[in-house]
Amino acid sequence: MITTLIILALSAVFFVSGRVRSDLVALCALVLLLIFHILTPEEALSGFSNNVVIMMIGLFVVGGAIFQTGLAKMISGKILKLAGASELRLFILVMVVTSAIGAFISNTGTVALMLPIVVSLAVGAKMNSSRLLMPLAFASSMGGMMTLIGTPPNLVIQDTLIGAGFEPLSFFSFFPVGIICVVVGTLVLLPLTKLFLSKKKNRDAFTENKGKSLSELVKEYQLSDNLFRLKVVSSSRLAGQTIGELDIRNRYGLNILEIRRESASQSKLWKSINQNLADPTLSLQTNDLLYIMGDFSEVKSFAEDYLLEIMDYHKTEDNKSGTLDFYDIGIAEIVLMPSSKLINQLVKDSGFRAKFNVNVLGIRRKREYILHNLKDEKMHSGDVLLVQGTWNDIARLSREEAEWVVLGQPLEEAAKVTLDYKAPLAGAIMLLMVAMMIFDFIPVAPVTAVMIAGILMIVTGCLRNVEAAYKTINWESVVLIAAMLPMSLALEKTGTSEYISNSLVNGLGTYGPVALLAGIYFTTSLMTMFISNTATAVLLAPIALYSAVQLGVSPYPFLFAVAVGSSMCFASPFSTPPNALVMPAGQYTFMDYVKVGLPLQVILGIIMVFVLPLLFPF
Repeated sequence: MITTLIILALSAVFFVSGRVRSDLVALCALVLLLIFHILTPEEALSGFSNNVVIMMIGLFVVGGAIFQTGLAKMISGKILKLAGASELRLFILVMVVTSAIGAFISNTGTVALMLPIVVSLAVGAKMNSSRLLMPLAFASSMGGMMTLIGTPPNLVIQDTLIGAGFEPLSFFSFFPVGIICVVVGTLVLLPLTKLFLSKKKNRDAFTENKGKSLSELVKEYQLSDNLFRLKVVSSSRLAGQTIGELDIRNRYGLNILEIRRESASQSKLWKSINQNLADPTLSLQTNDLLYIMGDFSEVKSFAEDYLLEIMDYHKTEDNKSGTLDFYDIGIAEIVLMPSSKLINQLVKDSGFRAKFNVNVLGIRRKREYILHNLKDEKMHSGDVLLVQGTWNDIARLSREEAEWVVLGQPLEEAAKVTLDYKAPLAGAIMLLMVAMMIFDFIPVAPVTAVMIAGILMIVTGCLRNVEAAYKTINWESVVLIAAMLPMSLALEKTGTSEYISNSLVNGLGTYGPVALLAGIYFTTSLMTMFISNTATAVLLAPIALYSAVQLGVSPYPFLFAVAVGSSMCFASPFSTPPNALVMPAGQYTFMDYVKVGLPLQVILGIIMVFVLPLLFPF
């Protein structure tokens, strides 16, 4: 028992100091439990196969797909319209929406789904995301108190009551408690987050100057002004011809940037788009969209000669122009070095197309932009070339450092590109996952639902590939939770939990039911700071029931104290998965949770000690 307490205390010290990574601290604690034979290897590693950990991994993937498809940005845009320019309204809206979702699905799932949305909201509102992410985690736990299925401790006390022969709780028995938690939490977090979290630096602030964004490059080189879409209709003379046979560059002075070819399915849900560079061997098909750059008069001549439908007339009318969408194909700038072999060569002789499979769209020479007749333009030292190609081909240009320098990070820019045509599909998968979690008539466990959703996000193309899915997972949070879960088993095996709990409860029982209720609540709250909330509820629920029966009073307020105390733990990043989920995104330290979460935890505890007997009389 003493050894376990020492390991727990040392872990807490290192967590608080923040000098060592939290996942490393958790792993060291786990190894010590093994070294001292407190846990067997099977017990120590059981956390890595725990349902909560597997769900976290799956939900990271689902959340990443929601962000990658632009669904998060779309939803945040709708919410942002409701919030307007008011930080206060946005804060309240995040709390209300998150707690409402958290009432019906797990708080871990709620945070994983809402996190990318809230980050997009903060960026759109020019607000520090750190001020919203911790309240997001807390609101998900508060919302979980509103229904029976909202959080595992609620189910734990339900099982305890049924096992002891008491009347079971209804689905919304928790609702009054949950509403009070949400209201009090919002009122307390408003000043605390403004005081302690508003001045934290956003990670984006460090990356703003690493390179121009795609939209900035499009605007700078006026690509949209010179970009036209032509559709190959059934009567067109292009169907069946290859790009090379057209010789469009020499005959019309035009440049085909890409050919867009949608999938045969007409359903928006399953729609897929194929982007193809203008490869000379590519054969054109009916309904292909040609993205062509050049002078409108030549575009019109080309369209008339081959009976193509012009989709954009923005050079002569005020209609909205076509825009470049960056899915598989992107753009980037490269600067020619003085030692480059390309100096004084014509663009058409540069070999960019043959060697790297990229097109040159424009040249920036000092303050001059050259966008037309590029093939006959000689390149100078210091010229900045705007190139277009697949993201991997653009990244390959970085290897030729003696010839040029690629500005920005192409693969990082590719990761930021949203596959917006997949947003309806990502939304459908997300709703399917939520439905499987909520409805009992669907015989699928929550962890299975999350795994199904994660796999579907990958195989349907909502994420670019499996590698992109792995990159969405925050392994620090996963290892932290997985390594800390066996700690509760160690405390139980050594009798530490039972000894502490019984000592506190037996000592306070003589002072009446209110004192005992306060003791159970704050004992639960304290233990949840070091072990999982579910494990705490499992350990303390039978003790709370036994103590109430011994005093001859109703067990309901005492069991609710266990449920609320174990769920409303905000002073530690590893007490609940939602707290750990937002830690890296918000760049929080352990002390941030203490400064903001501890006062909230104490205030809620005091209020609940007086409110629970009113809602559930002794």
